[in-house]
Amino acid sequence: MPPVHIPAEACLTMPQAFSPSCTKPAPSVRRGRRRALACAGALLASVTTLLSVGTAHAAPASAAPATAPATAPQGKPRVTAAVLGLDGGSRQPTLYGDDAAYDTASIIKVDILATLLLQAQDAGRHLTAQERAHAEPMIKSSDNAAANALWRQIGQATGLESANKRLGLTATKGGPGARWGLTRTTASDQIRLLRAVFDGQGTPSGSKTPSKTASSALTEESKAYIRTLMTRIQSDQAWGVSAASGAQWALKNGWLQRNTSGLWDVNSVGRITVNGHHYLVAVLSDGSRSMDEGVTLVERTARQAIAAATAGN
Repeated sequence: MPPVHIPAEACLTMPQAFSPSCTKPAPSVRRGRRRALACAGALLASVTTLLSVGTAHAAPASAAPATAPATAPQGKPRVTAAVLGLDGGSRQPTLYGDDAAYDTASIIKVDILATLLLQAQDAGRHLTAQERAHAEPMIKSSDNAAANALWRQIGQATGLESANKRLGLTATKGGPGARWGLTRTTASDQIRLLRAVFDGQGTPSGSKTPSKTASSALTEESKAYIRTLMTRIQSDQAWGVSAASGAQWALKNGWLQRNTSGLWDVNSVGRITVNGHHYLVAVLSDGSRSMDEGVTLVERTARQAIAAATAGN
């Protein structure tokens, strides 16, 4: 597995003043994660403030969460996958596991950008240079400071949920206040979002036309912008559903350690190409004991779901 960069994901709900110390690249997710202790110092310094307001946040990969119980629960992690072929056929995804709600962590950044673009379309304008300066690192390098700025601009949960009604999502609830990473979603809703971005791309002539809801909310220009950024993910974040793909993929990952349990949410969504066929894939998980374990679970589940989906091809 390629090394994984832990940007500000570890400071997902931290005050912005603490974000810079957590944006340095961490070593490989397989090796040397304990060397990120410098980031841990900044987090631990803010424990008192966080506890006073009950904030949930992710600790650095190398450190136990400051507020985790002495013996964190060690139950079996949950995982759900959803797969939808783009090359005709069914317009409903195939689900693997219960379609339950999970924390989004940073996969919500695709939804934030889609909302921003939809709002700009409504105003009859293109994104400003400043908006692009936030949007591009938010997707490509999972920059949290950029996400904070755009989350405020779109109107936080209210703006997100208003846009999601038009994008076809039905089961996604925006996170409270500034905590966009605690948005709750389902695997099937993530497929609905991906359809709003990718539906029609790579679909052969004569195949079934995408639904009106998915194809008409975002313009082709807006969809192409999101697609392009999702194909330019920083190389050390190129894990997740891309493990089930060939050379072509577009994705966004999210990871978050919960301070109440010390366990990890690890998610991956995107479009992959397998043997010339295009698939939308969403894998959501929680309850892993480490980020390593969560990444392994997500990639294994993605491979199994794609193997099942492609068995007849």
